[in-house]
Amino acid sequence: MPRRVTGWGRFGRLVMADKKALVGLVLLSIFVFAAVFGPLISPHDPNDMAFDMILGPSLAHPLGTDDLGRDLLSRLIVGTQVSLFVGISTVALALVLGVTLGVLAGYFGGWVDHVVMRYIDLQWAFPNFIIAVYLVAVLGTGLVNVIVAISLAFVDDFARIARGMVLSIKEEQYVAAARTVGASDFRIMWRHILPNATAPIIVQATVSVSYAILGEASLSFLGLGVEASTPTWGLILSESRSFISRAWWLGIFPGLAIMLTVLSINFLGDALRDFLDVRESRDY
Repeated sequence: MPRRVTGWGRFGRLVMADKKALVGLVLLSIFVFAAVFGPLISPHDPNDMAFDMILGPSLAHPLGTDDLGRDLLSRLIVGTQVSLFVGISTVALALVLGVTLGVLAGYFGGWVDHVVMRYIDLQWAFPNFIIAVYLVAVLGTGLVNVIVAISLAFVDDFARIARGMVLSIKEEQYVAAARTVGASDFRIMWRHILPNATAPIIVQATVSVSYAILGEASLSFLGLGVEASTPTWGLILSESRSFISRAWWLGIFPGLAIMLTVLSINFLGDALRDFLDVRESRDY
C-alpha cells in the first residue's frame, strides 16, 4: 500500500497534479516577485514623462507608452504592489473583524447573536461593491480609505462562515470537557473552537483576495481609488479610455494583468479547498 502523504507535502502533490493550480502558482509567483522587487526591476520611472507619447510596444518600451510618454510596463509593475497590498491587507482586516463577530455571535447566542446577525443581514442586503463605493464616498479617496472600505464590505462573509462553524462545533464533547475543567469562554473560543473552524475561513480568505483586487481596480477606474500619482491597474485602464481606438495596448495589458492575477488566485483557491476538505479521499 502506498504511503499517504499528509500536511503541506500533500498540498504540494495536489498542486503538481492539478495543471490549473500549477499555472496559478507560477503566475502568482511572477506577480509577487514584481510586487516585491518592483522599483528594482522596472525599466523606467513609472511617472517619468517623455515626448515618446502613444508609442506601441518596442524594444525600448516593451508594452508601449501612454499619452504622457510614461512607460506602460513600469507602471504595471509598480501597480502590482498596490493591487496585491490592497488585496492582502483588505482580506486580513475583514477576516479579523468578521471572524471575531461571528465567533462571539455563535458562541454566546442570545442578544449578542441577534445584534450581530441583524447587522450582518443588513449588510448582506447590499452588494459588496456598492458598500465599498459608499464608504469611499464618505471617507474620501486614498489608499488607507480604500482598504478600510473594501474590508468592511467583506466583513459579513467571514462573520457568517465563522458563526456557522462555531454553532456546529461548540456542542462537541471536547468543548464540554473544556468547560468542565473550568476553561474560560475566551480560551474555549480561541484555543478549542476557532482552530477547528479555520478550513472554510482560509478558503474564503483566498477567494476574497481576488475580489478585493477587482474591487480596488473598479474603484480606481471610477476615480475613487488611490491618488492619481500612484499607478494602479484600474487607474491605467481608466486613463486608456480616451485612446483605446488608436492605442490598444493601453487597455489590453492592464486588463490582462488583472485577469491573470485573479485567475491565478482562484486556481490556487480551488486547490486549497480540496486540500482542506476533510471529505477528500484521494492520495497525492
